[in-house]
Amino acid sequence: MADFELERARLVDHLKRSRYVITPEVERAMGKVPREEFLPPEVRDEAYVDTPLPIGEGQTISAPHMVAIMAEALDLKPGQKVLEIGTGSGYHAAVSAEMVAPEGHVYTVERIPSLAAFAEANLKRTGYAKWVTVIVADGSKGYPEKAPYDRIFVAAGAPDIPEPLKGQLKDGGKLLVPAGGRYYQELTRIVRKGDRYQKEDLGGCVFVPLVGQFGF
Repeated sequence: MADFELERARLVDHLKRSRYVITPEVERAMGKVPREEFLPPEVRDEAYVDTPLPIGEGQTISAPHMVAIMAEALDLKPGQKVLEIGTGSGYHAAVSAEMVAPEGHVYTVERIPSLAAFAEANLKRTGYAKWVTVIVADGSKGYPEKAPYDRIFVAAGAPDIPEPLKGQLKDGGKLLVPAGGRYYQELTRIVRKGDRYQKEDLGGCVFVPLVGQFGF
């Protein structure tokens, strides 16, 4: 049996030394959430290898360094309301919940019902379900029912910034989207300032495509 706690500590130390993990808040969250609990049994032993892993339905769990990059770029704070697009297995939502709890909440949208069910089971088992609500829907349209959000992030590659997500962002809020082609994107951060949206490119990345009305 793998010693997951030891492997997790080693991985977080590696991410710190590599400057993916910068703040104590991200270090604490990534050091606490058990990534192995968000993986299918056949790849659990690879939980703390810094790589994406298959979770079924042609989808992947993001590499830990990418989760860290996105968490740092979003600047998540306790009490915030967060929207995630692309739940996958629920791991990224759990890391986000760890950072916004106890008053904050994460709403996460997944288009594939079987993955949403997998994520819900994982979140319940690990104790994060009280801070995370999983919705089965077209994530490219966001989740207007609970808008506006302090933070929105997309864990899939979009052809452009989905317009509904911009509209569901609070004034002063931050939106993070991998935008570009199907096989390569630029991690793009949007900060809303009234009716203006300030855009910043944070570097290249590779995500599975965002499927939906405002995706591919």
